[in-house]
Amino acid sequence: MPLVALGFVLGLRHATDTDHVVAVTALVSRERSFGSALALGGFWGLGHMLTLLAIGGAIVACGLVIPPQVGLWLEMAVAVMLVLLGAANLGARAAARAEPVQAAAAPSRDAAARAGFGVWLRRGSRSLVVGAVHGLAGSAAVALLVLTAERRVLPALGYLALFGAGTVLGMLLVTATFVVPLRVATARFASLERAVARATGVLSVVVGLFLAYRIGFVDGLLFGHPALSD
Repeated sequence: MPLVALGFVLGLRHATDTDHVVAVTALVSRERSFGSALALGGFWGLGHMLTLLAIGGAIVACGLVIPPQVGLWLEMAVAVMLVLLGAANLGARAAARAEPVQAAAAPSRDAAARAGFGVWLRRGSRSLVVGAVHGLAGSAAVALLVLTAERRVLPALGYLALFGAGTVLGMLLVTATFVVPLRVATARFASLERAVARATGVLSVVVGLFLAYRIGFVDGLLFGHPALSD
């Protein structure tokens, strides 16, 4: 039980990793509803938890071995994803500025609701996929960490499950911490929303490029002998 409880606490801490926070802030910076933003953070945590249980569970229960080069390619996928998320934020802002104002008939309430649900569903799916990629990249390290302390399968799987649950809760807290002051500020200064979306986009691109450099050159994925970082 102490090991399983530790998994929950470490999951809370894991949610605050730099690449996780950068990805989620880029995802939710354009959400005007607190509930929608919180849901996107929850979807990220759910995607992370599902892949962590799938891959980490296979490592714990079946002895699956992930070669260092495969692990580094998964981490490189996170770096590329951060760059794409940032570029999407910047591109969305540019498209909004360039879009002409057209006088058109107002859509019906039902049509507007369906369109809004479709947009939210796409964003939710994207958040789930982003979390899943993060989970793929980190599942091997988490599973190997628990195996150093617990060789029995059921306690180890319990650790992974509560680690994932802690990550979900941690990301909800991170999202709320980011969104609440943002919504309060943008209620008074409308232009701040565009500035924050642009800033999160730039930050996501910069962090993604830095991670790509570190993984490709320092860790030796592209040149040298691949080795997972500590």
